[in-house]
Amino acid sequence: MTNGGTGAPARSEGSLWRRVERLRRELLKFGAVGGAGIVVNLLVFNLVRAVSELPVVRAGIIATIVAIAFNYLGFRYFTYRDRDKSGRTREMSLFLLFSAIGLVIENGVLYAATYGFGWDTPLQSNFFKFFGIGVATLFRFWSYRTWVFRALPTGSAVTAAERFLEEQPVPDPRAAGGVRGAGATPLSGQRTR
Repeated sequence: MTNGGTGAPARSEGSLWRRVERLRRELLKFGAVGGAGIVVNLLVFNLVRAVSELPVVRAGIIATIVAIAFNYLGFRYFTYRDRDKSGRTREMSLFLLFSAIGLVIENGVLYAATYGFGWDTPLQSNFFKFFGIGVATLFRFWSYRTWVFRALPTGSAVTAAERFLEEQPVPDPRAAGGVRGAGATPLSGQRTR
């Protein structure tokens, strides 16, 4: 199969649809965790405002921090549980860095609405808190999937690596200096695929 008249191989439609389906599932999981995180964020925000005299932006920052902790657990153990887990310190550092940037975006919107425009009723504060969460979520989705919870190698990369390893000569202990090639029979006791 070629691409138009160029003679170049066309990209497999099945491969494209698999990638789209994986992205769709990732977005749904990210949305589920993020949606629960929004509920946590808004509940804590309104609770802090109801039981304390803290200014609106400080209440927003506290709520965001609680939601960040909740979201990390959800992303690591649900949305991105199949992603690379080898560098947890790096992962946590990057997650906190990008979450802090998201916190500034989210609460910067709330700050601008409250102190820049004087919109400080409970309804207005909740609207701009929610709007700020939405803007920060776009940044967080991109940064978390790109830098924090990095994808493991694709199936084709794993298959290519396995093929490479199968083609490598294996030392044959029965013959001094002998080497078995790809077509040789396995030693007794070795498994075959």
